[in-house]
Amino acid sequence: MKPIEFKERNVVYAKDQPEYLSLPAHRMEDGEVITCWKLTLRERLKVLFTGRFWICLLTFNQPLQPVRPDVNKPNYMIKEGTK
Repeated sequence: MKPIEFKERNVVYAKDQPEYLSLPAHRMEDGEVITCWKLTLRERLKVLFTGRFWICLLTFNQPLQPVRPDVNKPNYMIKEGTK
């Protein structure tokens, strides 16, 4: 699984930090950050058969932030003809 570029991206986190993957994202004024990830064929099959995936968050001992995984692009990012 890896983060991928998408049309609405307006920032790239960890762009110059070789210890991390670059993370293309759409950052909203209210602080919401949206990213898009692509699963390998093997990962897609595993999710299909197990119905599970894991999320690992690096909090650096700071309070945990809310996380909302989704399989759909957020409604406010969908424009006519793009999904």
